[in-house]
Amino acid sequence: MNSNESIKVWDIFIRFFHWSLVLTFFIGYLTEDDFMTLHTVAGYSIIALICLRLIWGFIGTEHARFKDFIYPLSVVKKFITNTLSANSKRYLGHNPAGGLMILMMLVSLVLTSITGVIVEGMENSGPFAEQLHNSGEMLEDVFEEIHEFFANFSLLLIFIHIAGVIVESIIHKENLIKSMVTGLKRK
Repeated sequence: MNSNESIKVWDIFIRFFHWSLVLTFFIGYLTEDDFMTLHTVAGYSIIALICLRLIWGFIGTEHARFKDFIYPLSVVKKFITNTLSANSKRYLGHNPAGGLMILMMLVSLVLTSITGVIVEGMENSGPFAEQLHNSGEMLEDVFEEIHEFFANFSLLLIFIHIAGVIVESIIHKENLIKSMVTGLKRK
């Protein structure tokens, strides 16, 4: 067997989800104060994408399913230790650290989005305006701070994710960014 043979690992939905999430997150992050309509559309797009991803995590293709990349913390710790010594096992799908990162990013993005919808309602806009518009300025400030914290925490997770992709690409001599574009990885 030729070591350059490729196999389809990432289906079209996973690749669409990944790059759409990248785009909508950065649109939302960069339009925070000056373009609130675009910021809000990006936030609701993130909510829709995550809802679809949660469904796909149970019914999608093999490597898209949560059961394929959710590992016990002991396995994640061992994988990270091995990675730090440039001796990590190669995984066809997500590795244990990547699986944990996906969960952390999904949770952080959900919390960013939910707090954004709450702030929007407190500002007398959006689907919860009627219920939240008289919540008070102090409570609105608290939710704005929480919203900003999770947006910034999501950005930190993204940087860690990118660093992990680069390290794994170097260790295993494969272009993981390209594989998220093409869907193909080396067998």
